Amino acid sequence: MNIKFRLILMNFMQYFIWGSWLLTIGAYWFQNKHWSGAQFGAIFSTMGISAIFMPALTGIIVDRWINAEKLYGIMHILGALSLLSLPLVTNPTAFFWVMLLNMVFYMPTISLSITVAYSALKQENIDIVSNYPPIRTWGTVGFIAALWVVSLTHSETTANQFYIASSVAFGLGIFAFTLPKCPPLYTKTGNKSFVELFGLKAFTLFKTPRFAVFFIFSMLLGAALQLTNAYGDTFLQDFKNVAEYKDLATVKYPAIIMSISQVSETLFILAIPFFLRKFGIKYVMLFSMLAWVLRFGLFAFGNPDGGLWMIVLSCIVYGMAFDFFNISGSLFVETQTTPEIRGSAQGLFMMMVNGFGAMFGSLTSGFIIDEFFTLADHSKNWHGIWLTFAAYALVIAVIFPFAFRYKHTVALKQATQHI
Repeated sequence: MNIKFRLILMNFMQYFIWGSWLLTIGAYWFQNKHWSGAQFGAIFSTMGISAIFMPALTGIIVDRWINAEKLYGIMHILGALSLLSLPLVTNPTAFFWVMLLNMVFYMPTISLSITVAYSALKQENIDIVSNYPPIRTWGTVGFIAALWVVSLTHSETTANQFYIASSVAFGLGIFAFTLPKCPPLYTKTGNKSFVELFGLKAFTLFKTPRFAVFFIFSMLLGAALQLTNAYGDTFLQDFKNVAEYKDLATVKYPAIIMSISQVSETLFILAIPFFLRKFGIKYVMLFSMLAWVLRFGLFAFGNPDGGLWMIVLSCIVYGMAFDFFNISGSLFVETQTTPEIRGSAQGLFMMMVNGFGAMFGSLTSGFIIDEFFTLADHSKNWHGIWLTFAAYALVIAVIFPFAFRYKHTVALKQATQHI
């Protein structure tokens, strides 16, 4: 089977699993279980907690001891079992622990899938900068497909979303063992320092100013991503409580509307090689930050009727906000680090984005929304919420160009010059 097709299938299933519940768990939480917003913030923090240590830990393991594709498969099979257990949970505390277990298994598979893909492409002498983004678009297609399946089966507020995710996770776990071998590249020859012996060399990247700043802003942008994941679908669901909007298709099928964001992703992913070659990682990340400002600002003023165009435009802008940060960031890490720390470096990037960033975003947003934007009747002031998030993204965008002093001269320009 063609290697590109196999990696396409891997990416499709990888993000189908996440798309089955990530944007709709809020509807399940608030409309099915009727648990609190603060507790929901804690649930979303499980992604951050697990991503703080698991991607970096599994990165070290695949750099030194076990094939990346094998560990990738094991993690998905265990994740499938934990997803299968979620519908059995009857209280928010237990739900937190089961979801944390699921995230412990799932979060490292994101960086592991990148490691496996980059390794497989390099084995075939296929350039990663020009060929990986089109392959990765199929992950976004998988995410969209999951949203449509969940929405059209009316599973947004039911436990079916977890059963759907579990079945695909198990299938991917089995399929992973058929992927090209991705063995550890660590060599045991010569005298090794403590850092090298324990697989911690990737953390020395923080000594390089451009990497230190890059990782810090990756964390801050990771928080922005968490905000839209946690509250986007719930925002649209809340329009059901407004008489003039409750019968509109936008309100009846919010997950489908949100899937426009993923459709936009597929287009912006394909544009990444051009933008990296033309502008470099610094300005590509800046474009991402400005796109987050627009994403949140348009949500603040949009509605399912006359303001529907703002919601749709916000979803389109999301493609740039997400891709120009996540995909470009992983390519930056791959092209700026040595092969022997490929897994742990990608794990470190994932730790900052989906670990510290996600935890910071989920816990802080949950507190702020409960304290300042939840009204007496328990409804939410979404206008104020989205404007606050937009202001946060704007502050990051203003500071970033002055803090990240990286010139686009050799690294990624050389890697993309043939595109």
